[in-house]
Amino acid sequence: MTIFSSIQKPTLLLDENKARKNLALINEKILSQGKQFRPHFKTHQSAEIGEWFQEIGITKITVSSIEMAIYFADHGWDDIFIAFPVNILQIEEILELSKRIKLSLLFEDIRAVRFIDKHISCQISGWIKIDTGANRCGLKSDQFEIIAELANELEKSKHITLSGLITHAGHSYRFKTIEEIHSVYDGSVKTLLGIQDQLNQLGYSKIEISVGDTPSSRLVNDFGNVDEIRPGNFLFYDVQQYQAGVCKLEEIAVTVVCPVVAVHPEQNEVVIYGGAIHLSKDSHSWGEIQNAFGLVSLPAQNGWSWDDKKIIGYLRSLSQEHGVVVIPDGIPDEIIPGSLVCVFPAHSCLTVQAIGKYTNLDGETIHTMLS
Repeated sequence: MTIFSSIQKPTLLLDENKARKNLALINEKILSQGKQFRPHFKTHQSAEIGEWFQEIGITKITVSSIEMAIYFADHGWDDIFIAFPVNILQIEEILELSKRIKLSLLFEDIRAVRFIDKHISCQISGWIKIDTGANRCGLKSDQFEIIAELANELEKSKHITLSGLITHAGHSYRFKTIEEIHSVYDGSVKTLLGIQDQLNQLGYSKIEISVGDTPSSRLVNDFGNVDEIRPGNFLFYDVQQYQAGVCKLEEIAVTVVCPVVAVHPEQNEVVIYGGAIHLSKDSHSWGEIQNAFGLVSLPAQNGWSWDDKKIIGYLRSLSQEHGVVVIPDGIPDEIIPGSLVCVFPAHSCLTVQAIGKYTNLDGETIHTMLS
């Protein structure tokens, strides 16, 4: 009897050994270079999994929302960076958090600094968000006058300590070679160091630099003159990371096990119970296919098939509950209605968000803040 005998609907299966190994490798790499490791917990969102990090000595974390900060504060974490532009409408929650933990907030607007400083009474850390190419949020390097004004506002505030500059080089996910990812990282760090130097010349002498994306954290050998690294996806990896050469297929620590509900051998297609509400609609390329939504393999005795030669197809489309799998070389005999397939997700962070809990290989449920 295996874990698969009890699965009846889309289930997020977690191989704890794989995830712990991924954690140990990235932790050793970051600490060996004398950098601070502040992992991003938006990937796993689980207090129980968070304990794995505590076991190896990690004491400070990154999150992406105030709700997530409250959840992990409730589970004993007391040094938390909310790496998302501060939402001043949640000032009551921010105020309560600032009384409980060492809280770090991200700023890119002077008005937000003034508002937060006016309404809180405990000391917090303030970081300036710099856009180094992801084009999502943050100030650009050629906006130094605004950056300097923001630094000045933080410096003169009563309750916010100017701590440093932060970036997320999310554009590293767009590239497919180690050389390109190195270039993105080096360019981001160069930009931050340039701004740091300009601020130093204005008298700001304790400006730290915080960076963090999984591709760079995994592939870059020398992190350079930064202080803190904040990756998150490395714990589980996913097909996007595999396609970019960041990880091996056998290092992906999660899969979504989905029931087969219809088989169409004349089309080399299988319909599964597993749609966008389980896997999200993030996509990846696969050979000549520009938009696939996951890679598909068959269940194995010890979990699922790790070898990339065992990938039998890809998820070509998703609707709310439906997924359509293409199996180019023909439908294996064991795939019939009521059988199961394993879908390696395009983006594990959003898949966790969608399903909200894990089942480990022993059949035990691991809860998240969503369950």
